[in-house]
Amino acid sequence: MSRLVCVSNRITVPRRAAAPGGLAVGVLAAMRDTGGLWFGWSGELEANPPPTPEIVTRGEITYATISLTQADYDRYYRGFCNTTLWPLFHYLTDRFRYDHEWHLGYRAVNRRFAEQLLPLLRPDDRIWVHDYHLIPLARELRSLGVTQPIGFFLHIPFPHLEVLRLLPPYAELVRDLEHYDLVGLQTEADEQSLRSSAARITTGAFPIGIDVDAVIAEAAAAMRTEPVRRMITGLIGRPLMIGVDRLDYSKGLVERFSAYQRFLERHAGRRGRLIYLQIAPLSRDDIQAYAEIRAALEQATGRTNGRFADTDWTPLRYLNRNFPHGTLMGFLRAAQVGLVTPLRDGMNLVAKEFVAAQDPADPGALILSSLAGAARELDGAVIVNPYDLRSVSQAIEAALAMPLDERQARHTAMLAALRSRDLRAWHTGFLAALSAAARR
Repeated sequence: MSRLVCVSNRITVPRRAAAPGGLAVGVLAAMRDTGGLWFGWSGELEANPPPTPEIVTRGEITYATISLTQADYDRYYRGFCNTTLWPLFHYLTDRFRYDHEWHLGYRAVNRRFAEQLLPLLRPDDRIWVHDYHLIPLARELRSLGVTQPIGFFLHIPFPHLEVLRLLPPYAELVRDLEHYDLVGLQTEADEQSLRSSAARITTGAFPIGIDVDAVIAEAAAAMRTEPVRRMITGLIGRPLMIGVDRLDYSKGLVERFSAYQRFLERHAGRRGRLIYLQIAPLSRDDIQAYAEIRAALEQATGRTNGRFADTDWTPLRYLNRNFPHGTLMGFLRAAQVGLVTPLRDGMNLVAKEFVAAQDPADPGALILSSLAGAARELDGAVIVNPYDLRSVSQAIEAALAMPLDERQARHTAMLAALRSRDLRAWHTGFLAALSAAARR
């Protein structure tokens, strides 16, 4: 049986803190299922990185990590990945910036990835490259003589050609994708967007899922833990609305806070009777745009609480900290409303985790952005346009007032959708399609 080689920008090694997000969870699930090699950046910066990767083996998985220089980080990661590609691929063109030196740094780091991965490869390997950081990697590997099957999965949206053309080297980026045997995307809409730029690429939609039973078990167990019990006690019987997002401008948090303020303005009877908890761990806080959104959210929190809070009630609790995954699942289970309203998202696994975490006997209602990939599967959610503050405000009231039988019916349908496209179905489906594409 061929070995699986996964390549991602950052890598999760057991002795290090796990990276948040669906990419790390998804790759680790695939590696645990098949074993193999996981290659990527360690997260460390060094003036003179070693010429060969650091190798660590844990069980059936071998981890190979490399370091970057500060200049690599500034041009490749902070620059081209997070100030050029990230906003462009999320259709947030007002935040898009391009610098030729960033692009040169992006290609240089991809070349280094290829050069340091090459000696570790075996003739029968299957190579699976992940996300926008590494789009040129297949081209670089092919130029070094690699003939093994190489697949690519994009965890974020892919923009339509008319948006992609804002990127000066967009045609080069599209040609990079042509060197993969298979390019996987989250949704059929993303697949169509890619086809608007390149019809010759073999593509497929493979929506990433979650481990449904694991989330159910974690959420139920967490209800007995001290952090979750303390949080519930602090509600004093009030219903909880919750959001859990990385602190990122694509998550629509500024718009979400404004919609909640409008909700409090329009529904005076709900004042003092609802608590909104927003958990937003810091993300890329050395990039100016992220520092700006943090300041904007702190100001919005102050305005809302200053205007509406009472001596025994704080309407908005905003936390910039991480919690263990199990604790978060307990928080989701305790909530009557899940508020997931990104301005654009490839999938959004928090929406799926909220559904799985609920008590089927008395499930909460999910409010979900129509611009998240998850909306194509979770049609039992209350679907909103995140830019329409009035619509989001009305959706909050509708979710709070939703009868039990309707909540149960919606939850049952969404849970069935999650089970049909779970995390294992994602990686087994992609790898089967990669093998078929390579044979063709």
